[in-house]
Amino acid sequence: MVVVGGGQAGLAVGFHLARRNINFVILDAYARVGDAWRKRWASLRLFTPARLDGLPGTPFPARAGALPTKDEMANYLESYAGHHKLPIRLGTRVEALSREGDLFVLIAGNRRFEADQVVVATGGHPNPQRPDFAAELDQSIVQLHSSDYRDPSQLEDGDVLVVGAGNSGAEIALDAARQHRVWLAGRPTGSVSPVLYSRPTWWLASRLITVNTPIGRKMSVQLRGKGTPLVRIREQDFAAAGITRVPRVEGVEAGKPRLNGGRHLPVKTIVWCTGFKHDYGWIQRPATADGHVPAHERGVVLSEPGLYFIGLPFQFGHNSALIDGVGRDAEYIVGHIAAAPPKAKPLEV
Repeated sequence: MVVVGGGQAGLAVGFHLARRNINFVILDAYARVGDAWRKRWASLRLFTPARLDGLPGTPFPARAGALPTKDEMANYLESYAGHHKLPIRLGTRVEALSREGDLFVLIAGNRRFEADQVVVATGGHPNPQRPDFAAELDQSIVQLHSSDYRDPSQLEDGDVLVVGAGNSGAEIALDAARQHRVWLAGRPTGSVSPVLYSRPTWWLASRLITVNTPIGRKMSVQLRGKGTPLVRIREQDFAAAGITRVPRVEGVEAGKPRLNGGRHLPVKTIVWCTGFKHDYGWIQRPATADGHVPAHERGVVLSEPGLYFIGLPFQFGHNSALIDGVGRDAEYIVGHIAAAPPKAKPLEV
């Protein structure tokens, strides 16, 4: 059994595999457990309170209502992996997954692994996405994706345009506004009431807003079309910080970003908070022939026996891509694996 990815989803799977005494190994590209969090912007805090930020078997070590920093979460994941003695091979980036007979074959550089079952836990959005017309912008404009942004020191002197008004765009815009004039482009996504994170409301939402209920299926479609609502931030917070809201960016004119309506902005830096895209083209199987997420039932790929996914947005419930939700999904997947346990240990050959 091989788990590809050692973030929170992969670790949750590892916890449940270990509890059932199933032989497995976790392969992760980073040098340290938790590095995916360490490499995010400096001021980032989790949207969910600490009581919702723990993985199976080990609560997050903080006051229940505290909002952990990115580094606190990274250190928690590293500690979690050590505490539960999860077998992780770091610095091992899987570049290809194929099948030879009854076995899956995973290639990581000059290393080859074989296993009869594989869980893909690389996350729902691995590759940064920005519009094609970004290449037409004047070369003097510094362009960053949200995945590259760390702090305002990366921004050029002058105006900053943040494209994308979801949670990442909102947080980065507020961070940049401490030192720069900031324009925030994109349609409002709405906001989540703090009541959602109260114990009774979250408990109810976690059971009602799933792919098994009409309200859950409706919400999953709405979120794909509209984007994730803001958490902790309200529209009025932008005005209070001196941020100017503008329509979406639709192209380039004379090397400058052009807004819907024709206006163009003479900015020095653009931060693209335009999300990520699936790319499962490295999985060389018919189920993922188009590079997208294959059809699955709660992460179980029925058309490809032995292949599983975890950590996808709305994989089962509204919190499937959150730390609070991966434990439930991991338990379900591992229960399915245990029903037909691996016939052999994962093998490096």
